[in-house]
Amino acid sequence: MADEKFQETLYKGWRTEYTCAEVYFDSETDHQRLIIFRNPDFGRMMMLDGITQTTEADEFIYHEMLAHVPILAHGAAKRVLIIGGGDGGMLREVLRHPTVEHCTMVEIDPSVVELSKEHLPNHSAGAFDDPRTNLVFADGAAFVKETTDRFDVMIVDSTDPIGPGEVLFEDTFYAAARNCLAPGGVLVTQNGVPFMQPDELRNTVAHLRNLFADASCYLATIPTYVGGPMALGWATDNPDLRNVDETVLEERFKKLGVKTHYYTPAVHKAAFALPGYISEIIG
Repeated sequence: MADEKFQETLYKGWRTEYTCAEVYFDSETDHQRLIIFRNPDFGRMMMLDGITQTTEADEFIYHEMLAHVPILAHGAAKRVLIIGGGDGGMLREVLRHPTVEHCTMVEIDPSVVELSKEHLPNHSAGAFDDPRTNLVFADGAAFVKETTDRFDVMIVDSTDPIGPGEVLFEDTFYAAARNCLAPGGVLVTQNGVPFMQPDELRNTVAHLRNLFADASCYLATIPTYVGGPMALGWATDNPDLRNVDETVLEERFKKLGVKTHYYTPAVHKAAFALPGYISEIIG
């Protein structure tokens, strides 16, 4: 129905309303209510259980920053693990790195992948068909606990800690995630908007600091994730990776030879400069 409205219901005292020009899918999957619709400003959008997940217009910011920051900081990542990310955007950005030889993606809800292929095809841009892709439909927390594989970079592209994504914010998950990393590996996570969700970031960084030699966060500003910049968690046992010189990042990025719309080596370095209120949250 033209001009239908969808409200995001993530916060108790604040609602964001999106005009819907066309609905492509609106139904319950085995795990959650999934809606894909078109907004005049953001293009096609996906909501899960009333929470905005991704849009055609601004997805590049989130996916570029969660993929390129850890991979270029690492400098020699060959094996990458993605937890979540069913729309395929994270997989697309990871596989833009020719040095990545293998990427396992673990998604709990097959419907997210299939509907994204159909209605948000530019997100994955063929990445699901890349021979380096190993797509696994499973609970991400169970996978990291049970797998014997080791990865250079692990990206937790999760929903908020509500419903299926809740277990991906627990200390037991982070401990299992650490065991999935090869020596010198990097873990990055989606940690919400600190201004609106300070406890989510505070708790995650506290868990990570108990497990890793270096744990913090970096920032990206994504229009549809309202309330300020989004925090992306960072953890590794190699503290040098957070401090890679910008000239080194520039060399690696130039060698990569891809065009990005948000990520640059300068933005990479600046993203770790935290405003005072976020530094106070993580302590």
